[in-house]
Amino acid sequence: MPAIITKDFRIQNARQFEESFGEAADTYYLAIGRPQAFANDQAFNDGTDTSPPTPVDSVGSVDYYVYDDLMSAKKITSSDVSLAIPRKNWVTGTTYDHYRHDYGEINSAGNTITSNSGASTIFDANFYVMNSTFDIYKVIDNDGNTASTTEPTGNKSTSVFSTADGYKWKYMYSLTSAEQANFLSTDFMHVSTESTDYSTTAGAIENAFVTAGGSSGTNGTYTSVAIRGDGSSGACTVVVSGNAVTSVTVTTAGSGYTYASVLASDIGGTSGADIDFIISPPGGHGSDCIAELGGFFVMTNVDFATSESGEFNTSNDFRRIALLRNPTDSTTGSTATASTLDATKSITFASGAGTFQADEKITQATSGAVGYVVDYDSSTRVLRYIQPQFANQGVDASGNNTAFSGTNTVTGATSSATGTPTAIDVTPELTADTGDILYIENRKPISRASDQTENVKLIVEF
Repeated sequence: MPAIITKDFRIQNARQFEESFGEAADTYYLAIGRPQAFANDQAFNDGTDTSPPTPVDSVGSVDYYVYDDLMSAKKITSSDVSLAIPRKNWVTGTTYDHYRHDYGEINSAGNTITSNSGASTIFDANFYVMNSTFDIYKVIDNDGNTASTTEPTGNKSTSVFSTADGYKWKYMYSLTSAEQANFLSTDFMHVSTESTDYSTTAGAIENAFVTAGGSSGTNGTYTSVAIRGDGSSGACTVVVSGNAVTSVTVTTAGSGYTYASVLASDIGGTSGADIDFIISPPGGHGSDCIAELGGFFVMTNVDFATSESGEFNTSNDFRRIALLRNPTDSTTGSTATASTLDATKSITFASGAGTFQADEKITQATSGAVGYVVDYDSSTRVLRYIQPQFANQGVDASGNNTAFSGTNTVTGATSSATGTPTAIDVTPELTADTGDILYIENRKPISRASDQTENVKLIVEF
């Protein structure tokens, strides 16, 4: 049977997800991992470093594999999260779509109502812009599908206003400097969650179009034509020429409309004419930016600043990010709350150890344990490592994921460095395979350095 998930349901889910970052019941972390090249895992046909594989939504990939090569995780706070919409910069010479409440519906001629760009839903239409000063405006009228050449600026009021190119605009909101820094990416931008003082009247009619001129009308200009429907006070001017309606102009927007029309007798007896009256959203234009502009997206903004308390690697790269919900901290045995968590195992060597290299295979005599070096600090002689489910990385010659233990010598396969363990920690702070993994993204290698900060913006669509 035909059915849809409505825009209201999507927005509700996005709002609830965004709000959950500030609730006590949920704790979220953004984790980074995968220091080894994708091409190393031929058994899983994982692709190459230049063409990262698409993550698989399976029990194995989500519940078992991701934690194997995670390195670090950082807590996401409520101030790191925002509802977002696609970024649409105003560019001169672009023909924008105009707002209308009925995209996708069937008109009187039996055709689906679509935008100038071909969109059949309002949220697929190109009907709002951000200008050069980070103000967001909605397109109320696009001058008969012509190109916009005058940037909308300055007019921050409750009124619809016109620019020299014939476009009509409605101011929505502006991005603050903090919102620009934290929640403005190449493709997405913050959407205001606050009610504004700039909304138009609920159920007002700000625009109208002639879709069929009809016939047999008496020529003339008909002023103060009452707009009928369930609203009040709406009025328009209609021009009949050649016995057909040729233009309509809304002169009084009125209020409270959900449908509207005019009587043939009010426009010279013209028969068969069809005028589309465009009705503002519930609450008016600018009353709910999230609902009006399609705030189905949640953006997280997380910085990995240098080594982040020594738990974030700066001498190796990463290829994967993951969004974790309510993972366990092994030091407390409870849901994690720390700002950062280390997801690697570690070996501390006695003095005289060689210099191990990032990404090399390490093995241990007697135990036969195999690991994969994440990083090595020669001053503290601490080597952090992972044991993925792949041969020569975490699986030994017998096919087992054997733990490093005791004081038997550990050797690097590439560097030939050796070291005698004085301490081995096989229990990462971030307890493996705990909590929920809500999002996985594979990327090309992202290199780090001790003096740089990586900014990761994650977009989740509902």
